[in-house]
Order: sequence, then C-alpha cells, then structure tokens
Amino acid sequence: MSKIKPLLNFEGLYGDQNTQFSADYIFLELIATRSKAFDWNISPHLHTHLFQFFIIEKGKVCFLGESGSMDLQAPCILLFPPSVLHGLVYSPDVHGHILTLSESIVEAIFPTSSPLWQTFHQAQVLRDFELDFPFSAFIQLIQSIELELFSEKPAREQQIRAHFASFFIQFYRQVMDHAAQEKDNVMMSHFRKFQKCIKTANFPKSIPQFAAELAITTVHLNRICRAVAGKPAIQLVQEHLVGEGKKYLTHTSYSVSEIAYQLNFEYPNYFARLFKKHTGVSPMEYRAKERGKESV
Repeated sequence: MSKIKPLLNFEGLYGDQNTQFSADYIFLELIATRSKAFDWNISPHLHTHLFQFFIIEKGKVCFLGESGSMDLQAPCILLFPPSVLHGLVYSPDVHGHILTLSESIVEAIFPTSSPLWQTFHQAQVLRDFELDFPFSAFIQLIQSIELELFSEKPAREQQIRAHFASFFIQFYRQVMDHAAQEKDNVMMSHFRKFQKCIKTANFPKSIPQFAAELAITTVHLNRICRAVAGKPAIQLVQEHLVGEGKKYLTHTSYSVSEIAYQLNFEYPNYFARLFKKHTGVSPMEYRAKERGKESV
C-alpha cells in the first residue's frame, strides 16, 4: 500500500527547508530570482504563517489551486493567505515581484475581526484594475516598499507598514468591487432568463417551477426580482398575463372566457379578478375604453 505524499509546507519561501518562522518576516524578490532555478515550475505547496502577493507585470502564469487551474496573463496580482495551497507555472519571459510577509505583521495592521480578514481567507486573483487606482499604482507601492526595506531612514518600520496597509486596502477594495460586479452580472443574467421563461411558459406554472428551471431557490428568485424590478416574482408573472390579456382585449373579438382559455386560466373569473386587481377595471371595461379611443 503506497503512502500518502505529504503536502509541501514551508516556514519561509518556496524551497527553503531550514528557515525558521519569524513574526516580523518580510521578503521582496523578483519572480525570476527563485522560479528560474525551478525551471519556472513551482509545485503546489503552502506556507502556514505567511501572506504572499505575486505581482505579475509581464508574461503568463498558470495558477494551480485546490479547485483546479487558472491561466492568467499580465498584468495581474495574486494573493495567497496562510495555509492556502498554491502552485505556479510561469512563462520564461515572466517579470514581476513576490511580496511575502508574516500574518503577525498583517494582524498588527488590521484586526482579525475586520472584513478584510474575512475576504482574505482564500486565494484572490485581481486581473482588472480600477481607473482611480490602476496596476501602475500597485507597482509604485511595491517600489516604495523596496526602497524602505533597504534604507536606514528614521521610522522605517512604520513607513513600511503604512505601505503594506495601503497595498492591502487597495487590493481589498478592488476585489470587493469586482465581486459585487460579478454578483450583479449573475443576478441580471438570472433575471433576464426569468423574463424569457415567463414569455415562453406554458401556464399554469408556479414560481417554484420557474426557480427550478433556473436552478435557483424560490427565495433567491424573489430576492433577484425585488432587487432588479422592485417586485416579487409572482407579480411579474401576473403583470405578463395581464399584459397578454390587454392585447387580446384590444386586438381581437375573443370573449373574456375565450381569452382566459387562451392564457390557460382554469376559470374565467380568475382571469377577470386578476385583471381588475392590476388595472383597476374589468376586462370588458378595459375593452370598451380602448375601443372608445379608436373611434375618436
């Protein structure tokens, strides 16, 4: 029986087997410095106590994580919190930096109860950058950190931590903005699909049936409809049916019962009651009003 191969775990940087963990651990290096020695292939591993930012300025990288792989093109920034498995395969023309710092330093800057900590419990990838803080601004922060690391200026440690705080905050803001945008895009996609389902539905059809068709829960569907249209899902369905009824009443000579049948209502009075609820008039009153407009 074969033994389970243990995960690669480093107290310091990748490949450093004898490094002892330090609470004030900070390291900044070019990606090529270490990766070239491993033929640009960094096997999946983790760091128990370290945060790592990978700032990719040029080239390509394939990120290998617990849920699969992701191909990335510069510019991009990757963040790996402590104990998060990650591997990286670079193109030989890659250029960028790796910023590594202990979780103790991050804890000293941000309380563990802050939303930032809640967001950074898993790997994060930033590929699209905001106009008010572009990728070049992150590079400038890295350059400022590098200058302070190798300087002997007064209050050096405080300045470095200030740069770290700015880097984390700007990264956090953009990750959260993109997450919100993605959530909005998914929500709008579900809403548009729901609208299409209403138009093509074979009524009677319940809201749970619509939700199942969209592969979401009824609660989620109602939440989406309220967020986008300010109305529950059932109201949107009813408004569609009333709208179809208006077309029949205006452009055909069908009786109210025949229109109710066309719309698959079980009983004509159900349609008449729903129509009056949404329009304030009965179907026949609506027809008379519309035909009165035509005769004017």
